[in-house]
Amino acid sequence: MLPMTFPHPPGDGVWDLGPLPLRGYALCIILGIVVAIWIGERRWVARGGRPGDVQDLAVWAVPFGVVGARLYHVATDWEKYFGEGKNPVTALYVWRGGLGIWGAVALGAVGVWIWSRRRGFRITALMDTLAPAVIVAQAIGRWGNWFNQELFGKPTDLPWALDVTDDVAVENGYPPGTTFHPTFLYECVWNLGVFGLLLWAERRFKLGYGRVFALYVMGYTLGRGWIEYLRVDAVQLDDVLGLRFNVWTSIVLFVAAAAYFVWSSRRHPGREPSVYLPGREPAPETDEHDATDGTDGTDGTDGTDGTDGTDEAAAAGDVEPARDGVDPDGEPADADRSARPDTP
Repeated sequence: MLPMTFPHPPGDGVWDLGPLPLRGYALCIILGIVVAIWIGERRWVARGGRPGDVQDLAVWAVPFGVVGARLYHVATDWEKYFGEGKNPVTALYVWRGGLGIWGAVALGAVGVWIWSRRRGFRITALMDTLAPAVIVAQAIGRWGNWFNQELFGKPTDLPWALDVTDDVAVENGYPPGTTFHPTFLYECVWNLGVFGLLLWAERRFKLGYGRVFALYVMGYTLGRGWIEYLRVDAVQLDDVLGLRFNVWTSIVLFVAAAAYFVWSSRRHPGREPSVYLPGREPAPETDEHDATDGTDGTDGTDGTDGTDGTDEAAAAGDVEPARDGVDPDGEPADADRSARPDTP
């Protein structure tokens, strides 16, 4: 018989491979990044970019994103690391959880901008290409919360309710045996729905100039707003004018993204003509066999180029090339040399 609740992860979500601990949270983050690179690479090539560009971009964007995500989390939950009796060094323990998506997107975008300027790409084309890949990475990464038994919602007895260990329930102020809304699951499903929406809207309306990315922000924040209300985890800025800080963040970003979407639609209808900045397009590639095998009529080394057999000797000055109907001495080619008067 199937269980009536969504089970908690086996053990503590950590597997020891000798001296190396393998953490479920980290695996979800890494898997999300790998899938995002794969999706982004395919989309980038389809837009006119070169294979391997997105992999190169990841070297910039991923470290920037991870640092930004951690900074956002620490800034909004600073008492967990800098309060009385706390150890500030633990702020560096990313594997314990605590990555804020807004910090990841903000600082990750800085890494994308730096790389795009260095390589001559349009930042709007890049952001549109990567937006669907990022939302899928978020959907996968959310399962790290299941491994860490964190960021779940309010108590519920729904069939898909999340079962956590007794110590986790007590730590969050609930009696042992309490089951909760699996908000990580809700967000995963929501994000995959946004992924489908982005692909459909991009194809249906030929979105460009950053509008796919703007639609991604609107779609994600719309879901994050109601999911945030279910969560029971406390953040440092838990109540700002009656709303959680992350709800306010979602509202502000939704409005900003919607305004940009409208402005971009009016100013730049359609899609960018190229993923490259003007004047930064790569030179067209030439066939390495051109002009080397004598079949293109340019090298003149085997008499197949239409020069009537003038070879290296003619080029070196040993033989003067004959003009049409004229021999090397300037006479008609069919003239009788014996009829010419002797020259003194």
